[in-house]
Amino acid sequence: MAKHEVIITKDLEQRKLIVIREFDAPLNKVWDAWTQGALLDQWWAPRPYRAETRSMDFSEGGRWLYCMVGPSGDRTWCGVDFRTIVIHESFTNAVMFCDEAGVENKDLPKMYWSVVFTEQGNTTKVTAEISFDRTADMDTIIQMGFEAGYTMGLNNLEEFLAGK
Repeated sequence: MAKHEVIITKDLEQRKLIVIREFDAPLNKVWDAWTQGALLDQWWAPRPYRAETRSMDFSEGGRWLYCMVGPSGDRTWCGVDFRTIVIHESFTNAVMFCDEAGVENKDLPKMYWSVVFTEQGNTTKVTAEISFDRTADMDTIIQMGFEAGYTMGLNNLEEFLAGK
């Protein structure tokens, strides 16, 4: 299985991060890994953290509520509100930090994701465009370690898809 690089582009003018990653797996398998809570829990968090889904409703208007659990048991909660879904093609959502009941923490930035899946022969390309209300919000997320953490998560996904 070939190792694909994560490509991250910062568009400061549009307040957007664009992340592209290819996987040596069929589209339906990659799609399922992104849209089912039990599967997301197996790869989403950068090690040594792990993701833990409290609830998942992958539908337009639905929500994924999960936390990142640290090695010492600390928990950081996130809510993902799904906006649009085109099965096996794309979805959009709004992502916010929250408490365990799903109440948004307005002191931390909100992110707006557009995730597109493209099958190319034996690989599937995933393109995530993450937009922010303000440039300062994007800077905050980057300073919180987004690039390294998300890259680690995508590499975890590659291992998961390979059955490792």
